[in-house]
Formats: sequence, structure tokens, C-alpha cells
Amino acid sequence: MKLSILLFLVSSFHLAFSQRYNALFNFGDSLSDTGNVVIAGLPYGMTYFGHHTGRCSDGRLIIDFIAEGIGLPHLPPNTAKNASFNQGANFAFIAAPALPFDFYHQRGLSKGLWVNASVHQQVDRFEKLLPSICGSPQDCKDFVSKSLMVVGEFGGNDYNTGIFGGWPITKVSSFVPHVTQAIAEGVERLIGLGAVNLIVPGVLPVGCFPLYLTLYDGKDPTDFGPRTRCLRRFNTLSWYHNTLLRRQLDRLQKKHPAVSIRYADFYAQYFDFVIDPLKYGFKDGALRTCCGAPGQGKYNFNLHAKCDQNGSSVCPDISTHVSWDGIHMTETAHRIIAQGWLNGPYVDPPILSSSSNN
Repeated sequence: MKLSILLFLVSSFHLAFSQRYNALFNFGDSLSDTGNVVIAGLPYGMTYFGHHTGRCSDGRLIIDFIAEGIGLPHLPPNTAKNASFNQGANFAFIAAPALPFDFYHQRGLSKGLWVNASVHQQVDRFEKLLPSICGSPQDCKDFVSKSLMVVGEFGGNDYNTGIFGGWPITKVSSFVPHVTQAIAEGVERLIGLGAVNLIVPGVLPVGCFPLYLTLYDGKDPTDFGPRTRCLRRFNTLSWYHNTLLRRQLDRLQKKHPAVSIRYADFYAQYFDFVIDPLKYGFKDGALRTCCGAPGQGKYNFNLHAKCDQNGSSVCPDISTHVSWDGIHMTETAHRIIAQGWLNGPYVDPPILSSSSNN
């Protein structure tokens, strides 16, 4: 076969998939906010955009690479003025918990809460926006059925509220059934609005984050995983969340057999980064921050000189790091994770699979 014909077939194949979705809609927190909350300046955004955009990274996020992969533009934040939402919108907010603030007020955990944008509130915003995009309820159902929905990650800020509020992990674990139920309810509301293609990410192994490793770095070697050197108790919390979330999604899938509800495995991919960083080109590993206070401890993270604050600096080669600022990831890590969702194996079937669209 001639090379020109082969290239034509490959490009036609990709185009066919890229046109399968007429829009992309995203819900979540700082891992996917593209500008609903803008709290930091450069060096955030330096790698790709050249200026800060509200993204918590040096460049593009996973949702940006998903949009590119299916042939759609980067998502405008839903609060953007004079933006077109005909091909999608982003409802994620930095610091958004899955649960409403009342849940935490009732438990004496109000301190630290500042963005009240729960799963249900984000779906409310989506529902209010829809008529301006597609018109009548039936037209909107048809439109939504041809769109891809990414619901999450949710949960990280819920657990942080308890952990940083001084609660023990065993008590914070009691939030997990409430959080995963709220996510499932949000997914079901979107199905009711016409969604038939949904990706629902779990949470990351936060015990591998430089922030947690710095704050809770104890002397007991049994606190750490032997292969990862990550904090076991925090990763157990993440694992518990993901287990309950998958059960909720399995329940929904049985209830709505005509709908594709796919779990995105953040946890396994990040674990692979930690266990075998060189496989991905991460010469500086996964446990050291790129943007932070230089030389501050083994994780290069300092709460008093965080990324974009006085005394912080950016590592010479960002692409060799997984962690950007101790909590969020680099563009390089986002690109690799997005490929695992678009082509597998961390979404099954993958987004660009012939069996992933009903």
C-alpha cells in the first residue's frame, strides 16, 4: 500500500472518531478547571499558553488533551463572557467539593471551604445553560446524546476538608459513601438530560503527592509503601473511594444498559508513574515538585514558598517531573494520562474505540 493512501486512511479514521461527538462537557475541581476560578499567575500556564489561564499546571490539562483528541476546541469555562458553548463548556471549579457546604457546616468543618460548587450545583449550571445551546427539551436531549461528558475527578477537596480540619483518616473515610453517592446522582441526572457517553474518573493516590509527603512525613517506615515510598493511609482512602465509586457506576450501568458509563483509572496510572518513572521519561521521579521552593526537603515542597510565591522557582526541565506544584501535575503527565483514556488501557473501552459510543 502506498504511503499516501495509508496516511489518508489513518487521517480519515481519526476524523471519523473526532466527529462522533458534537460537544464535550466537563465537571470537576482544580484538576480540570480551565478558568472558572483564576487565583494564580505565571509560572502557571507558562509551557503552552504563555500566560496564566486558571489552569493548575504549567500547560494543558487532561481535559484539554481529550478535547484535542476528539477534534474539539479547548473548553471555555462556563462563566466566560461572550463565549460560544456550542461545542462544549467546562463547569469545573478549583477547590470544588463533591458535597454541598452544608455537609461540612454540620460537622464543624467550615474552615477552608471557599468554592461552593458541588456536583449537583455544577449539573444545575449545565441544565440552565442547555436551552441557550440547543433550544427545546427534546432538541437538547438529542444534542446531549451526541456529546461526551467527563464527570470528575470529585472527592479530593472533600477529603482535604476533613484531613486539614484535623480529623483522623478513619473518620474522614466516613465521607466516602456520601461523596460517591453524590457523584453517582450527578451522573444519573446527566443521563436524565440525555447523556449516553460518560467518563467518570476516580481519585489519585494522594499519599504520593509532595504536599502530603511533606506535611505527614513521619519516622515510622511502615507508614510508607515499600515500592512507592508513598503514604499508605492516604492511598488507602483513595482506594476506598475508587472501590465504592466503581460499585456505584456498576449499579448505574445495570440500571441504564443503553448508556456507556466508563471509569477512568487515575489511581493505577499515577501509581505506574511512581513505580517506574523512567518508563515515561520522568527522570526526576513522581514525588518531587517542579515548581516550588528550591532545595526544600526531599520533595521540594514548602507551604511558605509555594509555586508562584516569593522564593519559588521552576525546575530546569518540567517534562522530567510528574508533579507541578505539589498537588497538581505537569502538562507532560496530563498528556500521558489523556492518551491512556483516549487509547486505553485506563478507560475501557477507550474513548477512541469503535465500541465506546452507543
